[in-house]
Amino acid sequence: SVLCESSGDERCRVFWFNELGSGLFRESRPTRSLTKRKGERGTTAVASLPFMSSLLFIISLLLFLSPSPDLRQIVFVIQSQSNSFHVQRAERLRASLLQQATDLTENPPVVLFLHSLSDNEGDWSILPMLPHFSKTFGKNSSWLVFLEEDTDVKVGELLGVLAKFDGTKEWFLGKPLHDEESTIIHHYAFAENPPQFKYPDFSAGWALSVPLVQRLAERIRDEPLKSDFTIDLKHEVALYIWNQGQGLRLTAVPELCTELQDSPRAPHCATTLSAPAPACGEAVGKDDVFVAVKTCQKFHTERVPVVKETWEQEASLLEYYSDYADPSIPTINLGVPNTERGHCGKTFAILKQFASGAVPETKWLIIVDDDTLISLPRLRALLGCYDASEPVCLGERYGYGLSQGGYSYITGGGGMVFSREAVLQLLQSGCKCYSDDAPDDMVLGMCFNALGLAVTHSPLFHQARPEDYARDYLSHQVPISFHKHWNIDPVAVFNSWLREGAPTTAPHQPDKTPKTEL
Repeated sequence: SVLCESSGDERCRVFWFNELGSGLFRESRPTRSLTKRKGERGTTAVASLPFMSSLLFIISLLLFLSPSPDLRQIVFVIQSQSNSFHVQRAERLRASLLQQATDLTENPPVVLFLHSLSDNEGDWSILPMLPHFSKTFGKNSSWLVFLEEDTDVKVGELLGVLAKFDGTKEWFLGKPLHDEESTIIHHYAFAENPPQFKYPDFSAGWALSVPLVQRLAERIRDEPLKSDFTIDLKHEVALYIWNQGQGLRLTAVPELCTELQDSPRAPHCATTLSAPAPACGEAVGKDDVFVAVKTCQKFHTERVPVVKETWEQEASLLEYYSDYADPSIPTINLGVPNTERGHCGKTFAILKQFASGAVPETKWLIIVDDDTLISLPRLRALLGCYDASEPVCLGERYGYGLSQGGYSYITGGGGMVFSREAVLQLLQSGCKCYSDDAPDDMVLGMCFNALGLAVTHSPLFHQARPEDYARDYLSHQVPISFHKHWNIDPVAVFNSWLREGAPTTAPHQPDKTPKTEL
């Protein structure tokens, strides 16, 4: 089959169809079977018109038969939560995905809400669900795409992104994050070279090919997941997939973005963010939030002055609870001896104080440590999204033993927020500390789990310092809290990250000081 270049060129391009008919192999070789169009220069000559018709037909057929992205091969998993505000957000995202699918194809994709797949508290940690995903979607799907509630998706562009990868092979796709320094929230992993390990920013969306899901599911069936702490899920998922270097590393996909929708860089993105923080209208009033600060005598002169210099003035109703009554602050002695750890007795005494009428009746209670740095205006804006008549327990969610019937809890350092209804149901249940020095946040998690009340996660609360989080991760947030004064200037951190009018993406320098557990 011959297609020749124009006048005077006796070398022609010969097109050979391979045996499978899946493409063309081009080779130039001399040929004499050339017929030029009489009187034309610089034009293409053809060996025969019948051949050209056949060639065009075959090319058209190949284009028609070539594989193209199919939404039926994609399962979207929205990392949803059971609280009514979060269900509404997840439903909006699902409606957007399905509407875009209708505009593109008659075959809508599967869209799942992670929180509703089973009654297992640990489903949000993803890994325990992989055997279910493998069994249910292993035969008829190619990709699992995970999305957070605030991830906006351009479905057509996402299909184009996935088409670049062979769905019959193992892939772990996402926007990569990395640590500038080893950090406590990642158990100081990769201490010699923290930036070497990449893990996905869930806000940008991330994807697993079904062959990878199937292999991971087999591994989970053969080697049950460890029953320990879940702290930073995105890092822990990447570690599990990497498997001490025997597995797969994250493949960076530049089209998976955390740019805002109206950003100049957004047009090249398949995913974006609608806003750096939820916008729900009017914030709750200062008089609707009671703030309880846990402290003890030895920190009255070290930590309490930082609270007073930074965020105390934003609180209308605030009390300091201690093991010693100091009228100069003032602090209130709840009659619970100070403990070096846990503080469960003190926390439950605060809950009883809040419910007893001894303090002004408010819709919301927040309990913080004396080394918590927090923006109360941002907190009140966020609380405008929630219904205080529901039992709400809000903050940064951790997990314990989630693969073995464990529970989730709101970690205390970043601040624990409770609706009055949640406090009342908790106290009425009779749940209590097994000792004064038990870990208060974990005991509360067990209590709420026993009541069948799911805690609600917000990534805007932080158990650690800004430098303990990936820079790119914080860059698209308007944070509400950080925790600990360790090796930092807490006033400077508050002014940079949390004071009203401060930049929402303050820079931070890696801390090179030696690490020790506190």
